Amino acid sequence: MAGLLSNFRNTFIVGFLLAVVMIVAYATGPQGAGPAFIQAVMRWMHVFFGILWIGLLYYFNFVQIRVMPQVPAELKPGVSKYIAPEALFWFRWSALATVIMGLAIAGSRGYIVQTLSFGLVGTSDPSSHKQYALLGLGMWLGIIMMLNVWGIIWPNQKRALGLVEADADTKAKAARMAMLGSRTNLMLSLPMLVAMTMSQTVFG
Repeated sequence: MAGLLSNFRNTFIVGFLLAVVMIVAYATGPQGAGPAFIQAVMRWMHVFFGILWIGLLYYFNFVQIRVMPQVPAELKPGVSKYIAPEALFWFRWSALATVIMGLAIAGSRGYIVQTLSFGLVGTSDPSSHKQYALLGLGMWLGIIMMLNVWGIIWPNQKRALGLVEADADTKAKAARMAMLGSRTNLMLSLPMLVAMTMSQTVFG
């Protein structure tokens, strides 16, 4: 068992296979492998990628950004050359996957127009406007956060980490811009998570 758990790839593969077994078990449920099952699989993927994305966002803000000024200068390259680029790889792609899966769920459930328009289009039931408006706000916050990852945080991190050529002044400015972009996403993540977690519980 220790041999399995000491290898990240093998550990993840076994966990994924166990998840697939669980998914197959749900496919044999009362509704079979119909639309509800497909939506459930997409929701699982949405949550998985979301945990990876937001988990890394919180790692950057709760740990790395706060602690880096205290790290001795001779040790900082270990973070900037090895840990940060790897974390940013998973960070940016999980952000994109989270949003894609979220939009796919909304599309498959037939409320993508209603939510993206905050309930102003696609519904004639006034009682559902608030539900679509609140969920739509959460969806737009997620989309804005993903665009922030790809449009501001990642391009500036590439300069700050030396992944692209830049002089010292440009690197310093890029590092600050990346930090501000990351802090923006931290701030937006809290109301976004309220919409994502409370909508179905409150509105059904």
